[in-house]
Amino acid sequence: MSFRKTLKPVAVALGMLFATAPLAALADSLSVKIGFAAPLTGANAGYGKDLEYGVRLALDEANAQQIKIGGKVAHFDLVSEDDQADPRIGVQAAQKLVDQNVSVVVGHFNSGTTIPASRVYETAGIPMIDPAATNPVITGQGFANTFMVISTDAQNAGNAGIYAVEVTKAKRIAILDDRTAFGQGEADEFEKAVKAHGGNLVTHEFTSNQAVDFRTQLTKIKAADADLLFFGGLDTQAASVAKQMKQLGLKAQLVGGGGVMDPEFIKLAGDAADGAMAWEYGRPLAQLPGGKDFSQKFKKQFGVDILSYAPFGYDAAWAAIKAMEAAKSPVPATYRPALKSISFDGVTGHIAFDSNGALKNAASTLYQVKGGTWVPIVTKGGS
Repeated sequence: MSFRKTLKPVAVALGMLFATAPLAALADSLSVKIGFAAPLTGANAGYGKDLEYGVRLALDEANAQQIKIGGKVAHFDLVSEDDQADPRIGVQAAQKLVDQNVSVVVGHFNSGTTIPASRVYETAGIPMIDPAATNPVITGQGFANTFMVISTDAQNAGNAGIYAVEVTKAKRIAILDDRTAFGQGEADEFEKAVKAHGGNLVTHEFTSNQAVDFRTQLTKIKAADADLLFFGGLDTQAASVAKQMKQLGLKAQLVGGGGVMDPEFIKLAGDAADGAMAWEYGRPLAQLPGGKDFSQKFKKQFGVDILSYAPFGYDAAWAAIKAMEAAKSPVPATYRPALKSISFDGVTGHIAFDSNGALKNAASTLYQVKGGTWVPIVTKGGS
């Protein structure tokens, strides 16, 4: 028998082996679509990208670990939609994710966008894990598919109101909010807490989330002789409020809610930032067991520091992954019970949900700008 005749069947056999190997590998793998929605363009895009990076980091780690779901190695693919922080577009983004057959959605960022989008996911039977929006209405709707890995405004702004009365001992408290579902929501919760604990509210002023000039409202607040001002809104506007307070000679203690405690506020407010306070969701990342490691991995992979909510996006993604792994299925109806009973230590703290999908034992922390940096003062709640 010639060498050529011997080689031919061997080559055919090898060809068949390599041809079938990819098919076998494909049969043993499982593609899982993870939806994500947040503002990726516009004024809130920085928050959106920060969240998206957190989710992406979780998926990259899960893919590297070759996690098995139902005996198959899962590959998690991120499907992102830009909701532009607009409720109408948010609903459209939600429907696009539903139409793409995602197994879960991590999102959104703004409460005003999250609330209507949650109804789309509820109708479709797809779990939404909220990493940033904080209005209590979100988990107060009684939906089976809504979950939060972050504390609500009732918890965070409620703590702010109690602290203003009982610790800061403010005698004449004022509020200014941006009239969004988020800003108004946290301002209302702050007001409830102040009044419930015997505090004196002298005025509640309003603006819009597009405004840049707050001197009319601040002049009224100054005339009311307020010694503490709670601002319900995000970092950019809070920085302008701080600068205009200084220009007007308004000496009241500025206290922000969520979305204020970040480097952008200090950068924009300049020397007016010093002494400002803000209540932020969760515990200080640096004080958590995995916080330092997460920060380093994040910076190494994306080349930027964490802005604010990336760790919550990371934990939201892992909550879904762990539930699918436990249920041995990425099908929402199958893994939803596992998600409802999930319990694990995330980078932001312990993750477990109450009967409404809200985070159990949620924490919030008061920070103050000292020497050009945010310094944690006290943490309330958590476990």
